[in-house]
Amino acid sequence: MERPMSHHTEFLAEKEKIDNLYNKGYQITAVNETLSGAFVEFTRITEENTLEKEELQLLNPDTRIYFSTRIRAQQKAQ
Repeated sequence: MERPMSHHTEFLAEKEKIDNLYNKGYQITAVNETLSGAFVEFTRITEENTLEKEELQLLNPDTRIYFSTRIRAQQKAQ
């Protein structure tokens, strides 16, 4: 039987997904909060000048705080 992920382990896994997208040049462009978690849309413009989108469903409350911090830093940098 599979064990459920601990709260902290879940946070680290979701944080890693966000960081990986940022490292690939993606930026957060939309957030939709629902009872099923936060759906966060990331976009980037490729070298070929095309738009790529990725979406993550984030369930962990600490991860929501983390991506909110990333959004604020992103806005300050613009």
